[in-house]
Amino acid sequence: MLETLRKIVQEVSAAPDLDTVLDLIVRRIQRAMRTQMCSVYLFDAKKQRYTLMATQGLNKESVRMVSLSPSEGIVGLVGARAEPINLEDAASHPAFIYLQGTGEERFHSFLGVPIIHQRDVLGVLVVQQKERRRFDENEEAFLVTVSAQLAGVIAHAEATGSIHAISGNHERVAESRFEGVPAASGVAIGTGVVKAPPADLNAVPDRVATDIDAEIAQFNRALAAVRRDIRVVGRSLAKRLRHEEQELFDVYLRMLDDNALAGEVVERIRRGSWAQGALRDVVKAHVREFNAMDDPYLRERATDIRDLGRRVLAYMQEASPSQIEYPDSTILVADELTPAMLGEVPTDKLAGLVSVHGAGNSHAAILARSMGIPTVMGVVDLPYTQLDGRTLILDGYSGRVFVNPSDEVATAYEEIVREDREVAAGLEQLRDKPAETTDGFRMPLWVNTGLIADVERSLERGAEGIGLYRTEIPFMVKDFFPSEQEQTQTYREQLEAFAPRPVTMRTLDIGGDKALPYFPISEENPFLGWRGIRVTLDHPEIFLVQVRAMLRAAEGLDNLRIMLPMVTSVHEVDEANRMIDRAVRELREEGLITDRPPVGVMVEVPAAVYQVRRFARRVDFISVGSNDLTQYLLAVDRNNPRVAGLYAPYHPSVLRALEYIAKEAHKESVPVSICGEMAADPGGAILLMAMGYDVLSMNATNLPKVKSAIRGISYARAGELLDRIHRMDDAEDIHMLLRNTLQELGLGQLTRPVIPD
Repeated sequence: MLETLRKIVQEVSAAPDLDTVLDLIVRRIQRAMRTQMCSVYLFDAKKQRYTLMATQGLNKESVRMVSLSPSEGIVGLVGARAEPINLEDAASHPAFIYLQGTGEERFHSFLGVPIIHQRDVLGVLVVQQKERRRFDENEEAFLVTVSAQLAGVIAHAEATGSIHAISGNHERVAESRFEGVPAASGVAIGTGVVKAPPADLNAVPDRVATDIDAEIAQFNRALAAVRRDIRVVGRSLAKRLRHEEQELFDVYLRMLDDNALAGEVVERIRRGSWAQGALRDVVKAHVREFNAMDDPYLRERATDIRDLGRRVLAYMQEASPSQIEYPDSTILVADELTPAMLGEVPTDKLAGLVSVHGAGNSHAAILARSMGIPTVMGVVDLPYTQLDGRTLILDGYSGRVFVNPSDEVATAYEEIVREDREVAAGLEQLRDKPAETTDGFRMPLWVNTGLIADVERSLERGAEGIGLYRTEIPFMVKDFFPSEQEQTQTYREQLEAFAPRPVTMRTLDIGGDKALPYFPISEENPFLGWRGIRVTLDHPEIFLVQVRAMLRAAEGLDNLRIMLPMVTSVHEVDEANRMIDRAVRELREEGLITDRPPVGVMVEVPAAVYQVRRFARRVDFISVGSNDLTQYLLAVDRNNPRVAGLYAPYHPSVLRALEYIAKEAHKESVPVSICGEMAADPGGAILLMAMGYDVLSMNATNLPKVKSAIRGISYARAGELLDRIHRMDDAEDIHMLLRNTLQELGLGQLTRPVIPD
C-alpha cells in the first residue's frame, strides 16, 4: 500500500493542472482499491456547493453538472462532519439523495472521506461498489491516508488552476488570493515580474513569444550546442566504456531528434509560447510519462530527460541573457528572493516583493524592511511562474497576495495606499520632536539596522540611537569571513554616522535560518541548534576578531555597545565577558586608547527570562528580542505559513514574560530595551512603555508612527490600558483593544488597515 500511495502522490504532484490531478486520483484509487467507482467532489466556496469534478464509474457527462449543497446528501454530511462515513447500503441512509443521470443507482456500498487542507474542507473523496458491504478497516485507512496526502496537492492545483493564461484578447480572469507571511509592512499595487534562477526548468515563467522565428532559431542553436557536447563527451570516454554503455550517448542524441523532444518544442513555440517555456512544458510532460512507468529502468529515464532539458535551457539563457524591462510599480516575484535580485531592479520602480519560499527574517526580508518595500514571503501555494505581467496587489500587513484583483479589492487597497502616503507625509514634521507623552514622560526611540543605507533613513526619521546593528549582514554578502580590517571599516561607518548617539552592535548571530554560504550549518532543527553565541564561543577566533574590530572602530567615538545574542546561561555571559576583556587588553597593549564598552545580553529564549537578574549582575544592559522570544514561548515558527496564524505577539503569556523581564532588570538597576517587531507597532509600543521599558528599538520605517502614538497618549492612560490587558486572556481581543484605543485617541491612521475577507 505504501508503494501504491507513493506512486499516486508522485504522479499527482507532477500533473500540470487541476483537471489532470483529479482524473489521475480517481483512476489510480479505483485501480488500487479494486472498487467499481471512485469520484471527487470539490467544494466551491462562492457557490457553497460540492461539485462532482472527476469520476471513474459514474456517467462522465455528470462531471461539473452535478452538485450538492453542504446540507444535502451523504457527500454533504461527510463534509459537514469532516470525518469518514462508511455505509453498507447508501440508499437506506436518511441523508441519501439520488443524483439523477449519474448512474449511481447501481452502487450500494459507500465510503466517503473529507479532503482537508489546513482545517478547510476542500471536498470529498468517494468510493462505491455494487454489492452491499462495509469497506474494511484497511480500505478506510488507505483512503483516509490518500486523502490526507493529496489535500495539499489539490489545494496547490486549485490555486494554480485559478490563474489561467491570458488569452489573445486579454479577457478578464478571476481574482485569486494567496496567503503568506508578512515580512515588510505596506501595500503595493503593480505588475508582476518573475525572476528565475538559471538552468531551472521549474522556475521558467510563462511568456508569450513576440518573435516566433527568433525563438525557434534560439532553441535550435542551443540544441546544436548540447548535441555537440554529448558527442565530445562520448568520444572522450569511448576507450573507457563498453559498447553497450557507449550506446547511451546515442540514446541521448535520439531524444533530441526533431521527431522527439525537439519537434514537440518547436510545435509549442509555433503555438505562441516562448522557447524556454515550450522546452519546460515538453520536458515536464515526458518526465511525467516516464515516472508513471512500472519498469524501474524506464522510470530512471526521467532523470535523463530532465538533465537534457537543463542543458538546453542553460545554453538558451547564456546566449540570450535576460533583458527584463521593469515596468513602473514592479512587484518582483521569485521562488526564493535574494539580495542580488533586489539590486537588479531600479529603486524608483520597485514597489513590492513576493517570495514563494524564504523567511520573514531572511537577508532579503531584512533588506526590504530597511528599504521600506512591502514584502510577503512563504507564499507556498503561489504558482509564481504564471505571474509575469499580471496585475498584483501585495498586502505586507496581512501577508496576502492578490492576482487579477477585482475592482472592489483594487479600490479598497488604492485607498489604503493613499492613506499610507498621507500619514507618512504628516509624520515627517515629527522628526526633531521628542517621543514624549502628553503628561511629560520621555520614551527614547532607537532603530534596528544592518546596512549603511539604513543610517541615513534612520536619521531622517529622528532616531536617537541604534538598538540593534545586525553584524551578520556584512558577513552574508561576502564569500569568506571578512578580515579584522574590513570589519573595522564597516563598523566605523555605522558608529561615525550615528555619533555621539549610541550604537548597539550584536555579535555574529548565525544559525537558524541565517546561514553563511562559506560556513554552512546543516541541522535537522536549526532553531534549537548551533546558533548565536553558541557558534562564536565555539569559534573564539571569530569572536575575538569581531570584538577587536568593534573596539578599534569605536576609538575616539565612545558610542559603542556590544550585545550577545541567544544567551541561555550565565556561563556563556562569563566566557564572553572574559574574551571581551582580553580583546580590550590586547588592543591597549598595541597602543589603542580604548575603554571597555557597555556589554549587554539579548533575552530571546524562555531560559533567559528566568535568569534576567543573574544576567543583570554581569552586564550593563538587557535587551529583549521579542520575535524569537514569542516563537519559542508559543512553539510557533513565525516563518512557517502553515502555523504563522498562531504566532501571537499579544498572547497573554508573551506579555507576562515581557513585563517580568522589565521588572527583574530594574531590580538590579539595569536598563532594559526591546528590539523586536512589537516595538514597531504603535499599540505594542504603548504597552511596552507602560511595562517600564527604557528604550524601544524598531525599523526606521515605523519609527514616526510609534512616535506619533506616544505623543498622543498620557503615561497614566498607558498604565490603565496595561491594567485592563492584565485581566484579558485572548490575544486577538487584546490586539483589538489596542486598535480601538488608538482609534479613540484619534490615532486610527497608525493602525494596520484591515481588508475584510
